[in-house]
Amino acid sequence: MHRYRSHTCGELRASDVGRDVRLSGWLHNRRNLGGILFIDLRDHHGIVQLVIRPEQTAVNERLTALSKESVVRIDGQVVARGASNVNPELPTGDIEIEVGEVEVLGAAEQIPFTINADDGVNEERRLEYRFLDLRRERMHRNIMLRSSVISSLRRRMTGLGFNEMATPILSATSPEGARDFLVPSRLHAGRFYALPQAPQQFKQLLMIAGFDRYFQIAPCFRDEDARADRSPGEFYQLDVEMSFVEQEDVFQVIEKVMNDVFEEFGRGRHVTSPFPRIPFREAIVKYGTDKPDLRAELELVDVSQIFAGSGFKAFADKHVRALAVPDTAGQSRKFFDQMGEFAQEHGAKGLAWVRVGDDAKLTGPIAKFLSEADVSALLSALNAKPGTSVFFGAGEFDEVSKIMSAVRVEAARRTGHFVDDVFRFCWIVDFPMFEKDEETGKIEFSHNPFSMPQGGLEALRTKDPLDVLAWQYDIVCNGVELSSGAIRNHEPEIMFEAFGIAGYTHDEVEREFGGMLRAFRFGAPPHGGIAPGVDRIVMLLADEPNIRETIAFPLNGNAQDLLMGAPSEVDESRLRELHLSLRKPPQVKQSAEGSTAASGAASNAASDAASPAAPSPAEGPAAG
Repeated sequence: MHRYRSHTCGELRASDVGRDVRLSGWLHNRRNLGGILFIDLRDHHGIVQLVIRPEQTAVNERLTALSKESVVRIDGQVVARGASNVNPELPTGDIEIEVGEVEVLGAAEQIPFTINADDGVNEERRLEYRFLDLRRERMHRNIMLRSSVISSLRRRMTGLGFNEMATPILSATSPEGARDFLVPSRLHAGRFYALPQAPQQFKQLLMIAGFDRYFQIAPCFRDEDARADRSPGEFYQLDVEMSFVEQEDVFQVIEKVMNDVFEEFGRGRHVTSPFPRIPFREAIVKYGTDKPDLRAELELVDVSQIFAGSGFKAFADKHVRALAVPDTAGQSRKFFDQMGEFAQEHGAKGLAWVRVGDDAKLTGPIAKFLSEADVSALLSALNAKPGTSVFFGAGEFDEVSKIMSAVRVEAARRTGHFVDDVFRFCWIVDFPMFEKDEETGKIEFSHNPFSMPQGGLEALRTKDPLDVLAWQYDIVCNGVELSSGAIRNHEPEIMFEAFGIAGYTHDEVEREFGGMLRAFRFGAPPHGGIAPGVDRIVMLLADEPNIRETIAFPLNGNAQDLLMGAPSEVDESRLRELHLSLRKPPQVKQSAEGSTAASGAASNAASDAASPAAPSPAEGPAAG
């Protein structure tokens, strides 16, 4: 028999009754019932119940003395459970193992939190003992889901004729949307490598080199702040690039891969296909965001013109967005008050509303301020039938969009206009190439500056820059942006023209992006791609609200590895070897309450001051 096991803990069944077996695993749980000791033994594959009779004194004492999560090897015999003791929740629930011998392979100290139940331990503690946290059923399931998803992505991409290739981890620094992680060079004093924020330039160079279809499960590194759908430090993406393609060619490939992966791992949740194409400006007006959650089956309507010059000063000469919610006029006043409180939590001063009565008359706090002409135009614009409630946001365009985007989803959830258990994808397309900085009036790139403008060089030379659209696109699922992508600009002349509009000189473009320009001058094919975020894909499939729940060893919200102690200090000899000296910021004293807010503010200010201004071609799930 094998030194440690003849079977795994999850594979024994009723057909194995009478078999002598050897198992190894962790002591998951323990119960003593009338002198009979029951142990749940757990390994990667599952859980099986052990039973130790009172007459087995030595084995009983040994297993009773051990802490939970100790690792043991047991020899025993498979026996059938009594009918009243069968556990239908376990695949091994028809049998148990009568233990004859036990060997301790790894004794455990007292564990800092419960493994066999979610006891609400805080995240910092979980990350400090991540190796224990990963033993929990939910976390183990999430990490195995991630492994299966990555295997499926690889299989599907290869099946579609893509070739997996590796791109460098140590590369040159370049101005990006986020900050680089820098690696000092020992051999070249005062020079640094940068960890890639994305393989963007290398995958384009592979297209120029003639490889046609590339993919990679690519590690990416960005020194940026954490949020629920973004892990600080590093993340992984399905990096894709294709030659001789237009936008729809990229869509067809990615739609098939996403549809199939989400169907495979979605546990019965339906994937709506084909994915709708929604122009950027339409998305902002209808949904208030370029990351719309289409599970909410309500849309916003721009009603600014109805109130232009209106006698209702709260709406007059402002941007006004309305949300019609059918079959809700009978809701209690509490519902409307709660929606107002929700809007205030998202930055609104309040939330105006009216009800549409059976006689098409409006009631509600602002109804008396609306003229008959206002009411008629409003009902027509919203196609609002009797029984409808209408919520309004008024103010500056961007502010109203942000607030009413959240109100739209919340109203849908509260009123039965939200569809659960479904994955609703969409493509956001036709992003503007440029935008105007409200403070300086300067024309800037609005999204990815290395995209091909729609209309090419002629559009750049003849159109108002704010009217130029780009072949840029995002893929969104259930309100989560999985990735940005684009058809690339591969012509130097177009690149110089586009950057010139954004205020860059010819020399600046050559200096910042000389490597790519040099490649473009030696015959570059039309090409495009995208890079959906693996972490976000798994987060959606696992139905987790925080991306860190799908990563084996994530950094915490302050970009620290609490388990391994990173980032860490290095000694002076190592600094000398790397030709470095340190210049630490002045220490900020804590307040009486122990707050380090001042230190954090100083750090943020320093980070903001150091933020590079020039753009780059990096894309992926955090490059919005």
